[in-house]
Amino acid sequence: MPLTTLRRSAALALLAAALVMPALAAPPKDTLVIVSEMGPNGLDTMVPTANDHSRMVAWHVYDRLVSHGQKKLPDGNASYDATVLTPELAERWEISPDRRVYTFFLRKNAKFHDGTPVTAKDVKWSFDRAVAAGGFPAVQMAAGSLDDPKKFSVVDDYTFRITLDKPNKLILPDLVVPVPVIVNSTLAKKHATPADPWALEWVSRNGAGGGAYKIESWTPGQQTVFVRFDDWKSGPLPKLKKVIYRQIASAGTRRALLEKGDVDISVGLPPKDYAELAKSPKVKVIGVPVQNDLIFVDMNTKIKPFDNPKVRQAISYAIPYKEILSSALYNRGVGMFGGDPSKPYAPTWPVPIKYTTDLAKAKALLAEAGFPNGFKTTLSFDLSEATVREPTAILIQESLKKIGVEVTLEKVPGSNWFAQMASKTMPMVIAEFYGWLDYPEYFFFWNFDGKNNAVFNTANYTNPTLDEQIEIARFASDEKVYKTALQKMVDIVMTDLPRIPLYTRFSDFAMQKNVQGFEYWFHTHPDFRKFYKE
Repeated sequence: MPLTTLRRSAALALLAAALVMPALAAPPKDTLVIVSEMGPNGLDTMVPTANDHSRMVAWHVYDRLVSHGQKKLPDGNASYDATVLTPELAERWEISPDRRVYTFFLRKNAKFHDGTPVTAKDVKWSFDRAVAAGGFPAVQMAAGSLDDPKKFSVVDDYTFRITLDKPNKLILPDLVVPVPVIVNSTLAKKHATPADPWALEWVSRNGAGGGAYKIESWTPGQQTVFVRFDDWKSGPLPKLKKVIYRQIASAGTRRALLEKGDVDISVGLPPKDYAELAKSPKVKVIGVPVQNDLIFVDMNTKIKPFDNPKVRQAISYAIPYKEILSSALYNRGVGMFGGDPSKPYAPTWPVPIKYTTDLAKAKALLAEAGFPNGFKTTLSFDLSEATVREPTAILIQESLKKIGVEVTLEKVPGSNWFAQMASKTMPMVIAEFYGWLDYPEYFFFWNFDGKNNAVFNTANYTNPTLDEQIEIARFASDEKVYKTALQKMVDIVMTDLPRIPLYTRFSDFAMQKNVQGFEYWFHTHPDFRKFYKE
């Protein structure tokens, strides 16, 4: 289809969206209206099947013990500061000299939304609950060595203690993420059953927190309404009294509503829309590279021919890196390719691959590997991410065909994606991982740790030497030992190449110009507590 025809089709789509979209009034000053394609599939972050938007709910409806400070990014926008820990429910804390015992002193005036005082027994019960939930919540807790209820103790009503077997520098950052949130144990226990002792089912449909906002209503698949909890004590009272998070499937409709001024923020638009809106005088677009993020191609090292390192290298030389960034992503990201081959990889993550597109090298490596005529394989991607993943897959398919590799595209429904990832049966995949904790070893723990059987290890890559270095990096207190372990980790993965880095995406937000207070957070969701309108 010619480019002019594509543009005409896009314009007609926007016009059609404008004609069918619901009539809305501009939101009042104390109310923020956000539109998104996706929304929470439940209100409880500890349910193992909870989706990413359930974490957004937890962030606002529940308190955590600690939080992070704020810093300015190079473009002038605000971001959380991972290097600064600040009080939230805990007004202060003490750390033992051997860094194994952490004692938290809770605010004595903090209350849950129903008026029940928050005590250390609620903290203990909530942490026990996160471990007992299993799945994602338990693994996330384990990243900070918060993996055993015996480590959590109540000193008195307003003092909570964590005792580790050995120091772990990730413990405090791990307390900030939207998993170890403080649940109203008195309320939740009223709805517990022998089959559900942690009231996971009830809390997934009802709020039981004491955060800055409480749930006014939740209509699954349609919208979630948050109202300010005026008795919140764990931070400055938000300026917004209400936030309406509305789900609208059509990206064209979401864009049109924003441009008409009927909504305040639109999230989850295609990169093309953000690229175009960034040039518009009507609205503003904020795009922040997602920390610790990588969109990548994994090759299953347990499936032939990807068990052969030369084949993996060949594929790496055949990836159309620049075209993916420009055509599929509209440059709403940072390319992770074209690294300097004369320099060693830095002890950090992610790092740009030292390969560029070179089909002649790709063909030569395939011949060396015993595949002079290529081979057939399958490339899978998450259908719920098709806006970007499908054009990426098509570009890869077309490029690999030039070296004799015939690729069949497999579009996996979003509801099945994580099960498919966990099965480790896909020969090639396009996937993404971004770490809530901005530490390379955290990324490696989730993606490559053989003992962890990480669901994100779709390359099915195991290496005992790498596992050993991950463990050293996770618990190292000596900076030199830590950096050496990181260097070895990066060298192993970038030499064996089970994974081909593509790019780090932007976390994009399009909003009205009078919306102020944006702050980037690792979970990539907007923080309602900071927003206000001029």
